[in-house]
Amino acid sequence: MPIELRVPTFGESVVEATVGRWLKNEGEAVEAGEPLVEMETEKVNVDVTAEEAGVLSRILHKQGETVHPGDVLGIMEVETARPVGPEAAVPTAAPAPTAVAEKKRVSPAAQRLAEEREVGLQAVQGTGPGGRIMKEDVEIAAPYEAPVAPAPAVSAPPSAPPSIAEIRPAVETGRGEIRERLSRRRITIARRLVEAQHTAAMLTTFNEIDMSSVVELRRRRREAFRATTGADLGYMSFFVKAVVGALKAYPQLNAELQGDELVVKQYYDIGIAIGDPGGLVVPVLRDADRLTFAQIEETIAVFVQKARDRSFSLEDLRGGTFTITNGGVFGSLLSTPILNPPQVGILGMHKISERPMAVGGQIVIRPMMYVALTYDHRVVDGRNAVLYLVRVKELIEDPERLLLEA
Repeated sequence: MPIELRVPTFGESVVEATVGRWLKNEGEAVEAGEPLVEMETEKVNVDVTAEEAGVLSRILHKQGETVHPGDVLGIMEVETARPVGPEAAVPTAAPAPTAVAEKKRVSPAAQRLAEEREVGLQAVQGTGPGGRIMKEDVEIAAPYEAPVAPAPAVSAPPSAPPSIAEIRPAVETGRGEIRERLSRRRITIARRLVEAQHTAAMLTTFNEIDMSSVVELRRRRREAFRATTGADLGYMSFFVKAVVGALKAYPQLNAELQGDELVVKQYYDIGIAIGDPGGLVVPVLRDADRLTFAQIEETIAVFVQKARDRSFSLEDLRGGTFTITNGGVFGSLLSTPILNPPQVGILGMHKISERPMAVGGQIVIRPMMYVALTYDHRVVDGRNAVLYLVRVKELIEDPERLLLEA
């Protein structure tokens, strides 16, 4: 009985995808829940899995082709139901235990991790819906620190889905040039950045922050914080709290423009820009005003790991009311961040560097950071933008006030 394999609905704002590797060839047998083909979207990579056991009979869209939700990717021939007559009474051999175990529902991320760590899924207890084995279940069964026997180089699966450049090999020209097709994410990033430049009246204001108090606080409390919470006390949690405190004072920056209306959000979902080899992603800290410092640091650590594994879900990246980007981790001293539409504000952090400063009539060396606020001048006045950045500066320079106001 033939069934169609369709492109799934990816969620908010994702209207097309690129076909990645087909993990099965035409004519190959497929188990229920087994990944068939990788899809690359502007936000995340998604595996399309088989809902039933059968045979992949036809592939309709090849690697590198652009598809849309609902498009038919291929055709599978699945096993038909057994007859309900005398034939049904004919005894059949019981399936082998391994065959039964292979029928377990497994998420694509869990399947890849199990292959990397050589974990037998028969012994893994699934905690997902309907007993589905999730990535976390495999991690529990085989922690990262556990020794893993090396797999042969030829058969080892890649640690992450390939980019379009890998799917379509680079073509060398005659004069030392390499031509590569951009990935779906890079194409979308380019389009959105140009749209932001053309649709918003972007303006950037700058200030500098004396980081002495935060640096000293981290020096004194970092080990105790780690011992108590298990998380590292970084700078980002201070800035998340400062951003939220300033947004409460200047709510026009926690908004978006919809036609002739300004929609001011009364919740604080803060996007944290993270770079990975495939391009920039902005996972979102939901209800950041309600999170503790430890919860913020733990969540950001999870985001960083997901960026490395390329395992973000669409829910991780959906929405956001304001964004923070930290070019300082790469050594940037000063830059002008670009808005993340439809948001109307983004804060840029930069490298902390010791500089001579005039304090109380004397020259002293202080750890300083330049900060930049890019805002949409259509809905945010320059006065409020400047005062917003000053409030962020005041909160960072006085951590006690930060705790009270955020």
